[in-house]
Amino acid sequence: MDLNTILPGINPFFFIALMIWSLFWKSLAAWRAAKGKQRYWFMAILLINTMGILDIIYLVRFSKDKMGIKDFKSKNFLP
Repeated sequence: MDLNTILPGINPFFFIALMIWSLFWKSLAAWRAAKGKQRYWFMAILLINTMGILDIIYLVRFSKDKMGIKDFKSKNFLP
């Protein structure tokens, strides 16, 4: 089965890059929600797929250990 038969008109490399992008942000946000004992955020992050948008909003705004620009520059992703 080919990816073009499942999703016609979508570049497979774009789709794979989007999956990697989403997986990175989802895993980072879920990790922080679990470490911060934020059960409802953890469930929402796992169940709602927004291609990383909800995950980034959580990390920057609602996480107990908020991420800032300096965390991204220093690659300090995990608490």
